[in-house]
Amino acid sequence: MDSMNINSPMVLLTQKGIETNVKITYNDFKLFIGYTLADVNEHYSGSVTQFPLVARHRLNNVLMYEVEEKWKIGLEAYYFSPQKLNDGATGKEYWICGLMVEKLWEHLSLFINFENFFDTRQTRFDTIYTGPINNPTFRDIYAPVDGFVINGGLKIKL
Repeated sequence: MDSMNINSPMVLLTQKGIETNVKITYNDFKLFIGYTLADVNEHYSGSVTQFPLVARHRLNNVLMYEVEEKWKIGLEAYYFSPQKLNDGATGKEYWICGLMVEKLWEHLSLFINFENFFDTRQTRFDTIYTGPINNPTFRDIYAPVDGFVINGGLKIKL
């Protein structure tokens, strides 16, 4: 049986925050707006620090245009505030935006999705490693690394 050192300092996490969402509709348009505030702190040996890799502020915005059983078009934008990293540095804030279009018929639909169309990726504004390429030290990944992506498809209703 392992013994515990009762004199070792204890780590405590505290979380406070709010999340709110609003949906506004007008004819065939729907706007969804969401905001999240996350205050996550680590208490250790008498000091309090912001917990790493948690965006304190986040916005979620989606605008949909939908003609029932004919078309769906959606535009989305997500914001992430700067995040504390494990090495003590602070990551950059960033936005991710996308667009989706779907044409519907009775038993069939076609869609195309443009994800991250501003090509937001961590390697454009921050590093993902330091040191030489043959012996790198990897940093925290806090933003997308895949960049702009297009996908599409066909849906069949049986």
